[in-house]
Amino acid sequence: MKARKPLGRQRSNFRKYKALYFITIPGILYFIIFKYLPLMGSVMAFQNYNIFKGFTGSPWVGLDQFKRMFTYPEFLRILENTVLIGFYDILFAFPVPIILALLLNELRKVLYKRILQTIVYLPHFLSWVIIGGIMIGILSPTTGIVNQVLNALGLKSIYFLGEDSYIRSILVGTGIWKDSGWGTIVYLAALASVNPELYEAARMDGANRWRQTLSITIPAILPTITIMFLLHIGNFLDFGFERVFVFVNSLNEHNGDILDTYIYRVGLLDQQYSYTTAIGLFKSVVGLMLIMIGNTLSKKASGEGLY
Repeated sequence: MKARKPLGRQRSNFRKYKALYFITIPGILYFIIFKYLPLMGSVMAFQNYNIFKGFTGSPWVGLDQFKRMFTYPEFLRILENTVLIGFYDILFAFPVPIILALLLNELRKVLYKRILQTIVYLPHFLSWVIIGGIMIGILSPTTGIVNQVLNALGLKSIYFLGEDSYIRSILVGTGIWKDSGWGTIVYLAALASVNPELYEAARMDGANRWRQTLSITIPAILPTITIMFLLHIGNFLDFGFERVFVFVNSLNEHNGDILDTYIYRVGLLDQQYSYTTAIGLFKSVVGLMLIMIGNTLSKKASGEGLY
């Protein structure tokens, strides 16, 4: 009878919460069909894949695709670009939603706060094609507002998208403009859970707003910041194809080309499926390792982690 109690309890819970279980079925199916089943295609990384012979007929080559990957000077250059852009994105883009959330949280006029929130959220709903068109127009060497300001100051026009030295800044900067407002939602939700009595006690002790932010607000949302940072570094090498493709051209691709655009060009256009599958698998393994290392360090330092 003792062995049957857990089973009976599980059946009782299932009957009680069956509506919730049924609601999760579409999400589970989505991950199985679009996330787990495609993992079977990773076998191409260890084959010389032929689209007509399929997985079973294509010859096995072991780790040859990975050896080829690290012997290509072009791949090493593109890997360097991806790492640098990813590092700049963490360094400059990651703190912006936190700062925005702290600033919005200080506003006391609700209407003004809602208007500002809407303004900073709006770019998130624009596609990268639209964002790219806007930025190309703004940075145009002839009609762009940036170069018009430079000309008014007596400086020469700059072809921002025609030089390697500016492309990384443009990629990171447009990402901040597009997604930083949307990223504030999580932090504003975390700030809403902070006990107001803590601020009242701090004011009675003579703490100003800056001291309250350092001593109460930031420590209160630090677990959320930690989780978001761990999720961010998991996509360290996954900067985004659309985000880069709309800006990269033959004049700036030396510093702007990343793994995603390289996979598109070599894998889809040149039909080197096995080689680019190996690159994709390499990206996934690196992302997994970064999450595991970051999670371990985070739990040792602050006690917070993803798992």
